[in-house]
Amino acid sequence: MKKQDAFFEKFLPKSLKSLIDPGSGKRNYKLLRAILAVTMLAISIGPVLIVAGLGYRNYGDLVLKAEDQQLEWQLDGKVKSIKHMVKNLRSVVQFTARRDRYTELIEGDSLENLFLRLKQQYPFFADLGVIDETGIQQAYVGPYELQGANYQEEKWFGEVSDRGVYISEVYTGYRQVPHFAIAVSNYDPKTRQVWTLRATIDASTLQQFVNTIKTNASDDLFLINNQGVLQTSSAYYGDTLSQFSAPSFYGIQHDISLEGEYIFRAILQIEDTPWALVLIKKRFIHQADWKNFQDKLSLIVMACIVLSVLVICLLVSLLTGLISKVDDLQIAMLKEAEHTDKLASIGRLAAGVGHEINNPLAIIDQKTGLIDDLLQMSGEFEHKAMINNSVKVINQSVERCKIITHRLLGFARRTDIASEWLRINTIVSEVLQFLDNALLYSRIKVDLQLQDDLPRIMSDRMQLQQIFLNIINNAIDAIGKDGVINIITHKIAGDIRVVIQDDGPGIPEEVLPHIFEPFYTTKETGKGTGLGLSITYGLIKRLGGDITVRSHVGTGTAFTITLPIHNEAQNDRRQ
Repeated sequence: MKKQDAFFEKFLPKSLKSLIDPGSGKRNYKLLRAILAVTMLAISIGPVLIVAGLGYRNYGDLVLKAEDQQLEWQLDGKVKSIKHMVKNLRSVVQFTARRDRYTELIEGDSLENLFLRLKQQYPFFADLGVIDETGIQQAYVGPYELQGANYQEEKWFGEVSDRGVYISEVYTGYRQVPHFAIAVSNYDPKTRQVWTLRATIDASTLQQFVNTIKTNASDDLFLINNQGVLQTSSAYYGDTLSQFSAPSFYGIQHDISLEGEYIFRAILQIEDTPWALVLIKKRFIHQADWKNFQDKLSLIVMACIVLSVLVICLLVSLLTGLISKVDDLQIAMLKEAEHTDKLASIGRLAAGVGHEINNPLAIIDQKTGLIDDLLQMSGEFEHKAMINNSVKVINQSVERCKIITHRLLGFARRTDIASEWLRINTIVSEVLQFLDNALLYSRIKVDLQLQDDLPRIMSDRMQLQQIFLNIINNAIDAIGKDGVINIITHKIAGDIRVVIQDDGPGIPEEVLPHIFEPFYTTKETGKGTGLGLSITYGLIKRLGGDITVRSHVGTGTAFTITLPIHNEAQNDRRQ
């Protein structure tokens, strides 16, 4: 808190640091008006700007959500179309690779005839191959010499053997032309072995299909593999097999281009394939609605600002007039407080002087008594009568000084005690009512643990209120903001004990022995007189009670007040 206060002291204007100058009683009202105007503008316009900003952001979020939903719908539909196309191709290969056709396809021209029939209906098939369970290609139809090729070590051969179906990524292979393969494995009951039919398909098939499902709602649409390599060409990122970027997410991502253009990028994995579909969009669908909202919001904010300025100018003029009148009253109150402080200082000085004088007076009185005794025991001698007279004068002067010091001490501690039967819980509640506003402003919670069946005590209501008020006020000052004050009352033997504990910063060990000393304070200059705890200590002692304190730095401070149910000290004082 001290660091924060120092920060504000450094940057606040001088007119706010010193609200009243007791010498001149004048304030820089021109600067005050400017500060009030700026502060009130910030208070009034700030929420408007915050609400406008929140509205702008929320509407923008709604627009983005609508765009996302639209993109999700488009992407889902396109992915389903591609899945359907792949499923059809896979079905063709699976139908061709029936389980009883292995022997038929590896003999004679059966595989070549089958390939020619497939080409008539599906011209994008590039070649066909029949592979036995050891990975040897037993039959092949296509542009390469792959008869007898061994695929046992190939990754795809292991996958098709395990899964039954394998769809490859787009690659160039021997022809240096982009294509992909679909392989299907089946069990031949005659030879009792698992065999595989592998079909290679031109990648232009994928490209043509992607071009078919692309609409004006998207600026770019293409396929990539898990490593981010293009499986079809892209309008922005290059031809097939160019590098895009490995997908780090699946879904919709928003981004801003170098030109400040808003970009939507949607990526969705196509099930049972090594591909993901990427959709790029560079504009809002609801752009007109978004622009209309921006214009209306700007108009509303400007109207609020103009109206706020007019109202604030009127309020500032009225407030400065009222503050000027209050300043005069405050000056009178400050002068009265200054006079009261001076009286308190005089009382403290009087008490100190009285105590300091009493000590040497006691010594003088003792020594003159000794001299008088010696004179009485001695015989007559010259000037004895004169010495006796001098001793009497000294004794009279000592008595006079004693009367003066007693009067000084009486002035320092003069307060009448009005005793009555009281309930300590009621006194605590009354004090807390006085401090309701301070506790509310500081956001400090009070946790009361008051024993219900406490007996009444004979004491002074006003002085008890002053005691609790001083200690709780100190707790509020120590906490600053956002804390807890615990107040506990209970009976111990013939006494009532009140514990007031805060969770403030605590009191350093080197400071603790001095807290009840008059004029000792750790507060900043001008924020404390150092008399609060000293007065509290004196009041408790006069009521026959006691006060102790425990504190740990960083944990808090606890004051324990012990009050007698029957005030013997007060009864003695009355007698």
